[in-house]
Amino acid sequence: MFRANALNEYSTAHGSIENNVCIFEKIKLYMDKKKKAGRYERIYNQLEQLTAKPGTPLSRMATIAAVLYHKMDHYFWTGFYLYEDDRLIVGPYQGPVACQELEHGKGVCWAALTRDTEVIVPDVTQFPGHIACDSRSKSEITLPVKDKKGNLKAVLDVDSGELDQFDEVDQKHLIDIINLIYM
Repeated sequence: MFRANALNEYSTAHGSIENNVCIFEKIKLYMDKKKKAGRYERIYNQLEQLTAKPGTPLSRMATIAAVLYHKMDHYFWTGFYLYEDDRLIVGPYQGPVACQELEHGKGVCWAALTRDTEVIVPDVTQFPGHIACDSRSKSEITLPVKDKKGNLKAVLDVDSGELDQFDEVDQKHLIDIINLIYM
């Protein structure tokens, strides 16, 4: 009886418990996004120093894939598919074995390339034509990579073993990071 009275008093003073839970979830989500943005900023600073050294776009991709894979807890697979002769061929990556070539016009990587924009997929099983290189992949973000002249050169592909792991925070910071490839 005491518990019911306490809950009723709390609800009267502070609104419904459901509304407060919703507010707390929004605060937690905001704090998680802020924490993730801070991590990306530190990674960007590290990558900016590492990629400033002499190297090639391919070596920069390798460095970016390695750092992202090891620094972002929600990343399951991180890598690049190189766009050559109207094909997407695996490039530098970190994680489980990758598909060597992606079937033309199918999957999230080709979607990023043909749409010429970032693609965020909260649940890969819901994406038409998804290419499952590893069945443990649950969500994905892909971003087209262009050289200084605006030519498409590759796609950054990041997978997570959990659903709904990518959002506008990942998108914004990954765009900044891939811009380090063709400096």
